[in-house]
Amino acid sequence: MKVFVDQDRCIASGQCVLAAADLFDQRDEDGVAVVLDDNPPDHRLADAHNAAAGCPAMAITVEDW
Repeated sequence: MKVFVDQDRCIASGQCVLAAADLFDQRDEDGVAVVLDDNPPDHRLADAHNAAAGCPAMAITVEDW
């Protein structure tokens, strides 16, 4: 799987961090989301999809391989 955050769309709500803190973080200067592990193991697929589904800006994309 591959996880992406469109930082131009991100509104810094932090929902991704709440859903999967080991996959996402927020920049200190503006709160925009960053991906900590853009190629997480398969057992994290559900967490990545939950984070994407919970993003109010729809800024997270998860590509299943």
